[in-house]
Amino acid sequence: MKIAVLTLGCKVNKYESESMMLALKEQGHEVFSHLTFADIYIINTCAVTNEAERKSRQMVSRCLALNSGAKVYICGCASQNNASQFQKLKNVNAVYGTANKARLALDLESKGTHIEKLPIVYEDIYKAYPTQVRAYVKIQDGCNNFCSYCLIPYLRGRSRSRNIISILNEIDDLSHKVKEIVLTGIDVSDYKIDGEKALNTLVLKLEPYKNVRFRLSSLEQGVVDEKLLVALKKSNFCPHFHLSLQSGCDSVLKRMNRKYTTKDYIKTVKIIRKYFKNANISTDIIVGFGGETENEFKKTYKFAKKIKFSNIHIFPYSVRQGTVAQKQKYLEVDKKTKKLREKKLQKLNNKLNKKYINKFKNKILNILIEEKIDDYYVGYSENYIRCYIKDNVKINEFVKAKLKYTYKDGAFCVCE
Repeated sequence: MKIAVLTLGCKVNKYESESMMLALKEQGHEVFSHLTFADIYIINTCAVTNEAERKSRQMVSRCLALNSGAKVYICGCASQNNASQFQKLKNVNAVYGTANKARLALDLESKGTHIEKLPIVYEDIYKAYPTQVRAYVKIQDGCNNFCSYCLIPYLRGRSRSRNIISILNEIDDLSHKVKEIVLTGIDVSDYKIDGEKALNTLVLKLEPYKNVRFRLSSLEQGVVDEKLLVALKKSNFCPHFHLSLQSGCDSVLKRMNRKYTTKDYIKTVKIIRKYFKNANISTDIIVGFGGETENEFKKTYKFAKKIKFSNIHIFPYSVRQGTVAQKQKYLEVDKKTKKLREKKLQKLNNKLNKKYINKFKNKILNILIEEKIDDYYVGYSENYIRCYIKDNVKINEFVKAKLKYTYKDGAFCVCE
């Protein structure tokens, strides 16, 4: 059968979807990771925002527009949060949550709702099946942070870490298939061995893999110290740090239950730039959270400008039912104000992004080619600049190219 596995949301979802694809492929099915005609659609949903849940529901009708007779299966955070929103939709055969979602790929005759109890130990039931030149390896699941705006700890459970031997076995296998591996998790910063923080221990184990480069997904500032940065220096690590911020104002951070101040964050940025001078430091910022005043937003704007982020992912705040912030009933910022703040911050982001890219003008970058779009070969440099090349190069190969100027959402480069 033709089966499309469609993923919304984070890199962890992507990893788990690719694992399901591998199981389906091993059963002899023709499997796709994009929206196309199929007999069966598996939708791996997201619930990080109201909009993400809406898109998850909308995906069902998009699938049925291609094949009105298809069977649809749902799993992931949105169904864990509220299974009923999918149960009533046309052609939805079965609804799973976040626990044991891999079972879905092994039981395509299942019907009804299968929301299992959230696990307290890491479910080591997944195996990567990279659908592009970059592979993801999940090292951790769940979250203990309980930020006041976030539902994820309730939908994914408490933080739990994968056995380091299991991780390294998967990396060893992937190192012969891909050129780049991203270590991912719901809270990578909380990776532990025997109950102790151990991200630096894992990173040190990557040193022997010289033919593949590594990235880390989103980090919390508290995990970044000299010990970790020394370990990263020894491995074939790409100097891109996605360092979660959410707000550049201390009073907002406190309401968010974020466990650091802006001073703490600045110290972390300084130590990163001490070890990786031209590191790409990107972040997430929520605008309009819980009664954010104009003065509080201005502090965030100034802070982002001061840090000189290379890229900011901006999210207008949406109240999530069941979170602490929703129960606190903070004065809601109106949609128009949130939109204006988002637009203002995006304008700054565009300037900061171009300024960061221009630091590498006429410099040689090491680019992993991922795809061809029209007349251009497109890939990412080690510091995560999206590069466009017109020279005749090969997909899934590294090329050395000189950055000439900013272009589209990245830079135009010429091979040496």
